[in-house]
Amino acid sequence: MFKAGDVVLGGLFELHYSSVFPSMSFVPKPQQPSCQGFDIIGFRQAQTMAFAIDEINRNSSLLPNVTLGYSLYDNCATLGVAFRAALSLVSGQQEEFLLHEHCLGSPPVLGIVGDSVSTSCIAISSVLGLYKVPMVSYYATCSCLSDRQQFPSFFRTIPSDAFQVRAMLQILKQFGWTWAGLLVSDDDYGLHAAQSFQYDLAQSGGGCLAYVEVLPWGNNPTELKRIVNVMRESTARVVIVFAHESRIFHLMKEVLKQNVTGLQWMASEAWIAATTLQTPCLMPYLGGTLGIAIRRGEIPGLREFLLRIRPEKYPDRNSIVRQFWEHTFQCRYAPPSSDWVDAGGGLCTGQEDLRNVGLSILDVSDLRPEYNVYKAVYALAHALEDMLQCVPSRGPFSGHSCTSLQRLEPWQVLYYLERVNFTTAFGDQVSFDENGDALPIYDVMNWLWLPDGSTKVQNVGVVRESASTGEELTLDEDKVFWNFESKKPPQSVCSESCPPGTRMARRKGKPICCFDCITCSEGKISNQTDAMECTSCPEEFWSNPQRDHCVPKSMEFLSYHEPLGISLTTASLLGTLICSIVLGIFTCHLSTPMVRANNSELSFLLLLSLKLCFLCSLLFIGRPRLWTCQLRHAAFGISFVLCVSCILVKTMVVLAVFKASKPGGGASLKWFGAVQQRGTVLALTSIQAVICTAWLVSSSPVPYKNTQYHTDKIVYECAVGSKVGFAVLLGYIGLLAILSFLLAFLARNLPDNFNEAKLITFSMLIFCAVWVAFIPAYINSPGKYADAVEVFAILASSFGLLVALFGPKCYIILLRPEKNTKKAIMGRSTTKT
Repeated sequence: MFKAGDVVLGGLFELHYSSVFPSMSFVPKPQQPSCQGFDIIGFRQAQTMAFAIDEINRNSSLLPNVTLGYSLYDNCATLGVAFRAALSLVSGQQEEFLLHEHCLGSPPVLGIVGDSVSTSCIAISSVLGLYKVPMVSYYATCSCLSDRQQFPSFFRTIPSDAFQVRAMLQILKQFGWTWAGLLVSDDDYGLHAAQSFQYDLAQSGGGCLAYVEVLPWGNNPTELKRIVNVMRESTARVVIVFAHESRIFHLMKEVLKQNVTGLQWMASEAWIAATTLQTPCLMPYLGGTLGIAIRRGEIPGLREFLLRIRPEKYPDRNSIVRQFWEHTFQCRYAPPSSDWVDAGGGLCTGQEDLRNVGLSILDVSDLRPEYNVYKAVYALAHALEDMLQCVPSRGPFSGHSCTSLQRLEPWQVLYYLERVNFTTAFGDQVSFDENGDALPIYDVMNWLWLPDGSTKVQNVGVVRESASTGEELTLDEDKVFWNFESKKPPQSVCSESCPPGTRMARRKGKPICCFDCITCSEGKISNQTDAMECTSCPEEFWSNPQRDHCVPKSMEFLSYHEPLGISLTTASLLGTLICSIVLGIFTCHLSTPMVRANNSELSFLLLLSLKLCFLCSLLFIGRPRLWTCQLRHAAFGISFVLCVSCILVKTMVVLAVFKASKPGGGASLKWFGAVQQRGTVLALTSIQAVICTAWLVSSSPVPYKNTQYHTDKIVYECAVGSKVGFAVLLGYIGLLAILSFLLAFLARNLPDNFNEAKLITFSMLIFCAVWVAFIPAYINSPGKYADAVEVFAILASSFGLLVALFGPKCYIILLRPEKNTKKAIMGRSTTKT
């Protein structure tokens, strides 16, 4: 199809489905390939270009005084044919072509609208780019064509697959589909889409592919059967397909044969509008398909232009318009072939009315590729308009010059095309980025399966790209038709999301979307869905049973409210009470020999110290505070030293009295008078007081939250501060206790009237045994049990001293008063033999 003009634009369209190449025997001259299968939609796209040029020529505000022409070629859906057509367009179709006054043949074009196939665009544009001839495609989406180094003169009014892929990912994200299968055609379109999809999916971390399969060329039953088997056995419920409708048709025949249902199909723009797939037998499988479609537009006047098509306007016998007419009305122009006449076929008159035929070509309600053709033509026209508006001496070329129609070169058109920016009558802005890509925008389509068995492709949303927010998906989910019993979106995940309190553990050898949910270990939490790792709680916090947040650790110490604390407190108060009772008994019987024997003052002091020992154990019970931590060991150390000092002095007095009873030993008693006894007790106790003071000043015990014993709770205890100070304190008590034991042991065989030494020996034996057992028990007892062991040792040793020293005396005072006489005490030795 050709129309003359001041400037001629070329066009490449798929006017036939296929081509047949003659046999190459290399003997006769090769014949031209023949095209077969008239494509109505491709013809409408070509007529859209003719309409756009006609509209521009009638527009007085755009390119006034300039007439545009066109030269349209059929690519026959074949790369070789398309490539030859493109070279003919840019070089002139005739062998003889003069550039000067008399031009023979058709002039070369300044720009080409087309091609519709990415593979053809790659081949053609790689050559046109060398000569800076602009090529504006309306349907080639391969992202590889955005490479400005390889294709410097390529533009397109359809978004690239890079954006289509990102739009698909937005839909997957919208419905939470993280597990899908990918099918692509074995061509540049499908293979580049697969590469881009896998890369962007990995970068976004929004899901995984269960499988990636390449659809074979033509009908390959064995390979198609294998691919459908993979789809059926996979757990992925979503299938994404980047392929042309012819490939899908062969695939769906195998899907129908194996009855693979329950899949959610996602279509690329190449087949979302394919009516050949919207059949009653395929809709049980393809119903509810979601997909990306080219932006729909409106072209006022196009339908009327199509209705004015008449073959007589194109006298060439083999013109495309005549082929369209014969295909539409099933007739042939004279002279028809003999086969046609024999079959009873009719002749075309040229007077047939297109209004009487229900043709899809006349349906202009859903113009998508045609709208891109329309925008491509206008983009070239606006580039020419901007060029003609150039002001001399202010132009963009060498020496700030401008160009003119007479000297116009394709590379000059390319310069202005890169900077074109206008708005269509439909309200869409048209411009190109640095890669020659148009502003990306897609419609989201859905195949609605109506009750009567028919199919409606409805618009349910739009995806557009914003410089600030990236891809934006606007989707009317209530409008989407789901071909499932639940009428809801399917779930397509390899593994269910891990709830808070768990973490994801990848399955070995599986994609990252396939994982197991592992409960967080104790002390760790995850408070979000699909957490990769569990987070450790702070030191004073612990995980709750659900492992989804941290809670303060329970505080453990020897409390007054627990059974152990109550028992020890009761024992402490009981010991104090017994001491008070014994003290009362001794006070009431102060004048009796049993009380007065061996210095009653030391006995009273000993009882007071025992009472302090019982009471100091209470400092080890309850919540540790600074003052209780500082006072507990000081009170314990001083009380026990006072107690043991009294026992030591008593033992020494026993020995001194025994020695004084021998001839010449009376002088020894002067060193153990009442004053000396008090002084000795005071001096020994003062030494312990000095030790405690030095310990508290240098490294005082303080409350300490110990997290080492238990992971789930805090042991609140008193840190001893200086272990040396604590060891010296215990060591000094032990030294006095051992010294008392040894002295009492030496005095155990004294006469019976001085037999208090036996009681002291027995009491100190109990005392030493308790504290020797205390050390390993204390070291190996964690937390509050260490305090309990120390309190038990205090109480046990105190009760041992109290019972051993004062039990026999109270027995005699209360139950055997006849023995509480001086005569009985002094005379017991004479009754023995």
